[in-house]
Amino acid sequence: MTRDPADLTTADYLDAAREMATANRPYLAHLLAEEAARRTTDPATAAGIRASFPAPITTREETD
Repeated sequence: MTRDPADLTTADYLDAAREMATANRPYLAHLLAEEAARRTTDPATAAGIRASFPAPITTREETD
């Protein structure tokens, strides 16, 4: 793995997003996927990436 974020590719971000999703870290997965989508030149591909890693719900509901 590279130490310079500028050297990371779209595939690197997608791989990391998948790893975070597997590790039950949906917010990190979403952020990494969002960066992958931002780096993608094809709008349809970017939309597919965003659809695969939607933003998690950040509000908590308290139960009794």
